[in-house]
Order: sequence, then structure tokens, then C-alpha cells
Amino acid sequence: MTKTLFDINGRLALVTGSSRGLGNALARGLSSQGAHVIVHGRDLESVKEEALNIAQETGANVEAISFDVTDARATQQAVEALIDQFGVPDILVNNAGLQRRAPFNEYSTSDWDALIATNLSSLFYVSRALTPAMSERGSGKVINIGSVQSKLARETIAPYSATKGGVALLTQGMAADLARFNIQVNCISPGYFKTKMNTALWQNPSFNQWVEKRTPAQRWGHFDELVGTLVYLCSDASSFVSGQNIFVDGGMTSVV
Repeated sequence: MTKTLFDINGRLALVTGSSRGLGNALARGLSSQGAHVIVHGRDLESVKEEALNIAQETGANVEAISFDVTDARATQQAVEALIDQFGVPDILVNNAGLQRRAPFNEYSTSDWDALIATNLSSLFYVSRALTPAMSERGSGKVINIGSVQSKLARETIAPYSATKGGVALLTQGMAADLARFNIQVNCISPGYFKTKMNTALWQNPSFNQWVEKRTPAQRWGHFDELVGTLVYLCSDASSFVSGQNIFVDGGMTSVV
């Protein structure tokens, strides 16, 4: 019974921003559990290469696709073409994201616009393009990737926190609209993981020490520690779970 509940074998999953970093780990995790994964990124050649690597490692079917998630029209067209070619995905993981750091009073308009477009608008564009087909079918799983910054602020990243707070609340709004179609929409908010995007942080001895002291688990997270939560939210085990934001952060958001 348990194996059936958590079984995602053969399910079609689109993971945005999955050619590298955190998204890549999520795509690999789904593929390792037998999902038919579509890897996405901006550079088609690197996406194809990574899709091949994942397929060879996991033995599962892996596809490659490239489109600009910040372009509403391009996204709509790409999703329609994807559905024509592969069918309606069972799973959508909205992972594409960007970080730009600067003191609030010095933050540029261009960086603000880039964060809003990549971290928040893209999630809306991709979900809006895909969920009508999920609704017509009567099933679907949407997992949005938030952050501890969905709940907590920190200096030099106020706009990033605003976008991730928006992701968390958009998740709730999507759940309210889509639950009637048997589509569950949830959010995974990772704590501090050693990604390429935050290389400057984990290579900084004082910041590294701060993370280890601030986190009850006293360490950074490992990519594979996100996979269990993701598989749960993609499986039938979470059929009555929607609108939730699950923090995978070693306890950071639970303490002061």
C-alpha cells in the first residue's frame, strides 16, 4: 500500500530551471523514482546534455526543452507544443529562479524587474499555460519552489524575499482556484543549500558559521534531502494536501 501511495513511476514531470543547481537535483530525484522528466533551461544544448546525463544515470525517460519563462507568449506557445508532443504533464515543478544582492537603498530598477520576472511572473506564466489542460483532465500536481525567505527577511535581499513571499501566497491562491479540478498546488521552501547561486555565501567563513549556528541541524542542507518532500507532493500520498508551504530548512524557520 505504501509503495503505491508514493509511486510516481511513469508520470510526466516538467521541471523549470532544471539544467543545473537545485532544479537539476529535483529533476534527478524525480527521474530516479521513475518519472518521465522534461528538463528545462535557457540554453538548449546544455539542457540536452544534462537530460542525457540524467537518463544515463537513472534509466528513465528524460526529455529536453528550452523557452524563456519570463516571456508570456513564448511560454504559452512552448507549453502548447510540449503538450502536443508529450501529452499533459502530471507534475509541474516551478523552480526557475534568480538572485541579485544589494543594499535596499542601492537596489537597481533593472535588478528588481529581473527578479520579479524570473521568480514570480514566470511561475504565473507557466502555471497559467499548463493548468487548463490539467483541469480538463481532472488531475495534476504543481509544486512551487519558495525559500526560507518566503517567511524571513535578511539584509541585501529584500526584493528576493518579496518574490519568494509572493510565491508562497500565489501557491495558496492557486490551490483555492484549482483544488476543485483535483489539482494540488503546494510549495517547498528550502533552507540554506550549497548551490551555485549562493556560492559567495557558503565560501564566506563568517556566513558559513552563521548558517551553521542559526540552523538547529547545525549544517547546510544536502540536495537529496529535498527529494523525499518533492516525491510526496507529486504522489497520491498528498491527494488532500494543497496550499501548503513546507520548509525543508533543518529547523531554521522554527526558532529565533
